[in-house]
Amino acid sequence: MADIIQLLPDHVANQIAAGEVVQRPASVVKELLENAIDAEATTIKLIIKDAGKTLIQVIDNGKGMSTTDARLSFERHATSKIRTADDLFQLHTKGFRGEALASIAAIAHVELKTKQDQQDLGTELVIEGSEVKSQEVVVTPKGTSISVKHLFFNIPARRNFLKSNSVELRHIIDEFHRVALAHPNIGFSMFSNGSETFNLPVSNYRQRIVNIFGTKTNEKLVPVEEETEVLTISGFVGKPEFAKKSRNEQFFFVNNRFIKSAYLNHAINSAFEGLLKDGAQPSYYLNLTVNPQSIDINIHPTKTEIKFDDEHTLYAILRSSVKHSLGQFNIAPVLDFERDANLDTPYSYQQKGTPTIEVDQSFNPFKEDQQKTKVSNYKKEVGANWESLYVGLESKGTKTHTDFSEVHFESEPENESIFKNEKDVEQKQTTYQLNNKFIISTIKSGMLVIDQHRAHQRVLYEEFLQHITIKEGVSQQLLFPLELHFSKQEIALINQLKEDLESTGFIFQSVKNETVQITGVPVNVPESEVSIILEQLISDVENEVPDSNFSATDLLAKSMAKSLAIKTGQTLTNPEQEHLVNRLFACKEPNVSPTNKTTFITMTVDELDKKFM
Repeated sequence: MADIIQLLPDHVANQIAAGEVVQRPASVVKELLENAIDAEATTIKLIIKDAGKTLIQVIDNGKGMSTTDARLSFERHATSKIRTADDLFQLHTKGFRGEALASIAAIAHVELKTKQDQQDLGTELVIEGSEVKSQEVVVTPKGTSISVKHLFFNIPARRNFLKSNSVELRHIIDEFHRVALAHPNIGFSMFSNGSETFNLPVSNYRQRIVNIFGTKTNEKLVPVEEETEVLTISGFVGKPEFAKKSRNEQFFFVNNRFIKSAYLNHAINSAFEGLLKDGAQPSYYLNLTVNPQSIDINIHPTKTEIKFDDEHTLYAILRSSVKHSLGQFNIAPVLDFERDANLDTPYSYQQKGTPTIEVDQSFNPFKEDQQKTKVSNYKKEVGANWESLYVGLESKGTKTHTDFSEVHFESEPENESIFKNEKDVEQKQTTYQLNNKFIISTIKSGMLVIDQHRAHQRVLYEEFLQHITIKEGVSQQLLFPLELHFSKQEIALINQLKEDLESTGFIFQSVKNETVQITGVPVNVPESEVSIILEQLISDVENEVPDSNFSATDLLAKSMAKSLAIKTGQTLTNPEQEHLVNRLFACKEPNVSPTNKTTFITMTVDELDKKFM
């Protein structure tokens, strides 16, 4: 029998490796930015066209590469970071596997220009689908410029799986945030389709956070500092009152490398226990420094997951550190019902000693006050002559006696019932509320049990969908414009949805930089709910990432209905219950909520009879 196992050609092996390393344009951005950091660059520029599908270019002023290194960098498993297997547990750099450039070159057109500081001329390489097209000597500034064009040009199936430009750009911005936050000592800039998206100068960590997420972020931050033999923690957590529905502002950096860890995230949530509303997510930007030998980075192709040697200890230290910071800055509640928070000593003054008290020795509380005496004398004089105030009120023509026979009393005529039978006037109660969650209504065959929250979601969803479709939303004007603050990324999302939001009844005075001014809101939407609605909408858009106008419209209606629907636990009057039932069954699809969950169930009399058998 013939042999059937054979070695794959290099270009096919590279394409398979690219499937693990390069999932979308954001993956290329991450690898190229990390290479620039490893090259000890102080300024890094990222240029994007068509959300990375047409062009991804990273320009840095790092130490550059020699001609030989430039050529070898595109070979598989070629790296300057690893010599032996033990080096995998002594990593202080970003890239180390030597797969990134080889994988990228296998599925794109790559142009590399690089020059070392001591060299007069640099090297230019052009590679298409793992094939080197040219290698020349060029004049280029110190550092490296690498351009990746026409991503997945030779794998059309992979290119078809890419999302819309807006979705892919959001993923690129997320990667840019993660790298820029981990290195505030490096200046970053980003350009998308010719316009500047971010310009982040060298700064401290707090200022870097503010530059990325907006100036209003500064007042939301609570510093966290802790140093132990096992772990050093530095960074910030967000105040509980500013918590959002989304997880966009949750960052763990272990030895300056962004990671995802559900276990450590649980430690943060545990520290915030009792401080957050239902569904709200805490914000945190935490740098964790541990011994490189106690972690294993090489367990995931994208290196965003890390295996810790002693997770339980890290969990306990992280939880207590965050809890201590929240308590230290008077954010966590204290179980002392007689304590007055206004009398607490500020944290910064606790070491400054007891303040001195000055006493006025000449003060005499029994000393007679002349002013009070004058006032009391005046009251006596007025009281003695009170009868004189009424002199002259009677005129000569007025009668001194009242004749009650001339007084007529007006009364409303009694309205007789238009029904002969008084019992017909009494309206029977047809609905009942159970546990402030379900509405019980009777029908001929038995009874209905309606989930009030889901039912109201269905009613509002169809109303908003109709308003957006026919663009006839009714607005109520606000007395004063409402000003809300968002990050640049969130402002971009609001701009995309602005037209649909205006169709539901929102009126925007301006949407610019990091502020949104609203002068009108849909009818029955309280002003206090507007920021919650927009935050929920942004969270839903980022999580469900719609690709077409129809799905964006549908998602907007779902998100607003979810935010404004009657909540479980809200008491409804009988007219409100009946009104909700009537509106539900006037909907096109009353059976399910917008998220395809059952809104009501029926129980027939026969089913009830069986319960008593």
